[in-house]
Amino acid sequence: MGVSQSKIKILSVAGSSMKTIAENPGINKGETAVLKVAGNMLPAEFVVRFDYQEKEGGDSYPAEKHIFMDKQDLELWARPKALNEPDSTYFQKSEIENTLFARFSADNGKRRAQLGLLQDFLMNYDQQESKFFMLATEEYEKKRLVYNKWIATETNQHQLAFVSNGFVFQHLPPMMWKGTERDRTNNAIANYFDAMDFKNPLIIKSTDIKDWMNKYINLYGTMCPTTELRDSLFTLAGKRAIEKARLGHPLVYGWMVDYFYNGYESFNISAGIKMLEPYLNDLLCLTNKRTAIEERLKGMETLVVGSIAPDFPWKLDSGETIGFHEYKTEAKYKLLLFWSADCPHCKEMMEKFYPWYLELANRKLMDVFAISLDETETEIPIWEREMTMLSAFKHKRAEQGVRSLEATAYFVLATPTMILVEAKTNTIVALPETEQQLHLFLWTNSQH
Repeated sequence: MGVSQSKIKILSVAGSSMKTIAENPGINKGETAVLKVAGNMLPAEFVVRFDYQEKEGGDSYPAEKHIFMDKQDLELWARPKALNEPDSTYFQKSEIENTLFARFSADNGKRRAQLGLLQDFLMNYDQQESKFFMLATEEYEKKRLVYNKWIATETNQHQLAFVSNGFVFQHLPPMMWKGTERDRTNNAIANYFDAMDFKNPLIIKSTDIKDWMNKYINLYGTMCPTTELRDSLFTLAGKRAIEKARLGHPLVYGWMVDYFYNGYESFNISAGIKMLEPYLNDLLCLTNKRTAIEERLKGMETLVVGSIAPDFPWKLDSGETIGFHEYKTEAKYKLLLFWSADCPHCKEMMEKFYPWYLELANRKLMDVFAISLDETETEIPIWEREMTMLSAFKHKRAEQGVRSLEATAYFVLATPTMILVEAKTNTIVALPETEQQLHLFLWTNSQH
């Protein structure tokens, strides 16, 4: 209702990325469509996506709604322009999973609000030895136990419904109110997994587990003033979480390894990737990333300082194609910079790195070969626009992104990635993970 036409997709949220599993190319206002989901994918959380046109021939606009499916057929009446408003989109009266989730969420929000008020007060009150503060901590603890009992009761009462498997993510562990902020954070980390049943494979079939794990990582993030400490603490966080999940269901164990692999690749945390290596040899770990992790580890062993940089074709402005090794330059170094114009970490880096590179002394010292891994219809125009703003670099877009010849040769699975090569010998001299590490290497070696 309310639009001229719409394409409809159902996307799976299980795993590391969303995948389209059912699609209708377009229905008109007032029409209905039937989309089927294979039984072996159920139960699970999905996303229904509408790409609608308000007027015939007009621009398309996206709208998404998270839904839950089990054995029951669903009927969904939708007004895409207000897809998540309860008075504009609704299921049949006998619908179970989504109706239960909506009711639980509303009730949970009210109960959490009361606990949140007490929590905010206790976090900010500066007289921890006062009787008033002690009474408030006792009141919070009493309400926390009542709340957790309600969570357990709701879970048990609705155990036949798939969505009840996600209620446990709302469990509140005990909190330590006295001591420093760091003491409280360490206490929260120590108790974070108290109520979780890692033997239940259904907990990985919705987005709740990812949101829950993101909050766990954020606890470590509050204690990371430097990049080096962040890498160390995030590696420790992964070790602790995976060891907990390892005692549970193999699918949950594998999901946890995948979760941290994706995170370590996004932040280029090589210590974290090395930490994952022992879990690959564990047959109980049903990770979807086994091949990718093994390739990355292989690359980390062979692509080291002192080795020859892999060669690949580079097209000159004249139209001629030569090998990267053949590219002659007056600069001492060639920097390979794998990036994506749509990558937030790359944007953050470019804001600092490019102005630094524009200084004449730095340009004389190093040529930058920026290899874009952008490959989608959305990403490529952004890269083309950004490329004109970074005209001091030498640019190339690698066809097929991370699956390209260039990315495969350098075992690149995340951006930004930098490889510093000596121009005359094409020998790798540094693998900086940040622009600060690159600056330090150049500064140190320019003194000799």
